[in-house]
Amino acid sequence: MDNFRGNKTKYASLLLILILLFGLIVIPSAAEEDEVYLWIHKKQNRLHVMLNDTPVYVFRIASGRADKATPEGTFRIVTKVINPYYVPKKIPGGSHNNPLGTRWMGLSIGDGYKYGIHGTYKPHLLGQSVSSGCIRMSNEAVEFLYHHIPLRTKVVITAD
Repeated sequence: MDNFRGNKTKYASLLLILILLFGLIVIPSAAEEDEVYLWIHKKQNRLHVMLNDTPVYVFRIASGRADKATPEGTFRIVTKVINPYYVPKKIPGGSHNNPLGTRWMGLSIGDGYKYGIHGTYKPHLLGQSVSSGCIRMSNEAVEFLYHHIPLRTKVVITAD
């Protein structure tokens, strides 16, 4: 037994070499990796979860109204917050009066705290352009995204 402990590193290295030689583990190249990103269509008020340019999930959203339009372009998710605090009106996270709902995923425009994808306690407004520039989703939908979409995920926002 003592002989085995002293040779653990040697055995692990040998095992790795054998696995790689016999092709038991396939290490994907960069060209084989899947790309997951979010595509937001403001005119349609829809958020698509894209996998290699194919939509795999579609959610109804509310986007920015005419005087506070949602910015267009390519951004990244740079912050994620559970039960975000609403600073302008000092509303604690988790409160049904909080316009940010149960989750916040901040975009790289505005350092992650000006524009974001967040929940809402008013799902009857989804499908309309009524926000102050953010993307609103039902709390259930944004919780799903929050759980499955990591930081640094690309977010493409277009007018169409």
